Amino acid sequence: MVLLVSQLILFMKKFLASLSVVMLPAFLFAQDFGSVDGALDTVTDFINRLIPFVIGLAVLFFIWGLIKYITAGGDEGSRKEAINTIIWGIVVLFVMVSVWGLVNILVNTFGLENQAPQDIPQVPYR
Repeated sequence: MVLLVSQLILFMKKFLASLSVVMLPAFLFAQDFGSVDGALDTVTDFINRLIPFVIGLAVLFFIWGLIKYITAGGDEGSRKEAINTIIWGIVVLFVMVSVWGLVNILVNTFGLENQAPQDIPQVPYR
């Protein structure tokens, strides 16, 4: 279990490093979002593109567990580790898809899709 957690932490470090490389042009060119709505739209678009990618990574994690289980043969320790990997892959997939579905249900129920507030309070300036 400790090995799995350390592998997950290492994976997240690599993922965040690659994510920062992908987002680097947006920070270097200091994109002008124009308004709060533009910035929120950009973040929302990025998250909407990221979610299927992360779900795909979870599926690959699950498949990796299956491959480890098949190749473990008679080694009971390797099989147990592979079963833990498979279980965690299923748990991660379930949680991600459930949260994604819950958010979509809430957005569709309350009609929040692509709606910006009409009257945003502003601080007067001279």
